[in-house]
Amino acid sequence: MARLVKRFRNKPSAVTVGGESQYICGCGLSGNLPFCDGTHKLTQGEEAQKLYWYDEGAKRHSAADSHPGIRDDKLTKDA
Repeated sequence: MARLVKRFRNKPSAVTVGGESQYICGCGLSGNLPFCDGTHKLTQGEEAQKLYWYDEGAKRHSAADSHPGIRDDKLTKDA
């Protein structure tokens, strides 16, 4: 089943547990979820008004017109 998951973050969140820092993925593209593997660097250059998706080969695609209003911050927030 395909799902569309809306993400606002394009960088990881730092979390310190037991004196050790870990980075939690914020973009949803990591191959090592929930941890960051640096894949968020693919999101550099994205425009705020467009919707992007990434295929299995990590190629970026744009589909802004397919989902009107999906980039509207008032509708949902990334938790």
